[in-house]
Amino acid sequence: MILYPAIDIMDGQAVRLVEGKFEDSTTYHDDPVEAAKSWLAAGARYLHVVDLDGARSGAPKSLEHLRRIVSEVGIPVQYGGGLRTVENVRDALRAGAERAVIGTAAFRDIDFLDDIVAQFGPRIMIAVDVKHGMIATEGWTQTTSLPVVDAIERLTSRGVRSFIYTDVSRDGKLTGPDLEGVKTVADAVRGRFIYSGGIGSLDDLRALAALRQVNLSGVIAGKSLYEKKFTVAEGQAALDGR
Repeated sequence: MILYPAIDIMDGQAVRLVEGKFEDSTTYHDDPVEAAKSWLAAGARYLHVVDLDGARSGAPKSLEHLRRIVSEVGIPVQYGGGLRTVENVRDALRAGAERAVIGTAAFRDIDFLDDIVAQFGPRIMIAVDVKHGMIATEGWTQTTSLPVVDAIERLTSRGVRSFIYTDVSRDGKLTGPDLEGVKTVADAVRGRFIYSGGIGSLDDLRALAALRQVNLSGVIAGKSLYEKKFTVAEGQAALDGR
């Protein structure tokens, strides 16, 4: 499993939210590139970048930050936030993203989903953002009546094989992962997925590793790294069983 340090971009800065609430943000770096460089220096193998302004507005707003991160840091980046047209996805990949993370549009527009899976295949990841077992969309501001397992099964039937599962209710709270939710999602995913939400300690990472879910390929950590609960190297070692 890979540890993915998160860089959430809002108003040009690297921030963290609590439960996805835009009004509850903390700024950690004035420049997202500086955040990326700090994670590279700490030993990161991959970065998870979220364009919060794009998620809120419905179109990407941080592609220039993405270009700079890819150019100046040099490790792979997965990027999401506001990617709701084929052109948006193509622009993100051309800007240097190794993977494009799609949220709202994957659930609202089947033709769009089919198009991007056909064109970009394994470079597409679908964000399965969940509040109380139901899919959340529109930058986590709306909760649907679609259960997570049903959502994954529908997406799988359209050819999706890569997912990011986020427990929104735990995000930014450092209260630990939803282990039962992870097992439920692991049973449903026919491919691979990354977990995000509530990581607060090395024990949280060890607990995820101890599940031994072969399709759980990584864990995203944000606030826990910024608040120095553990280092990137320590977190990766915990996922590696060391």
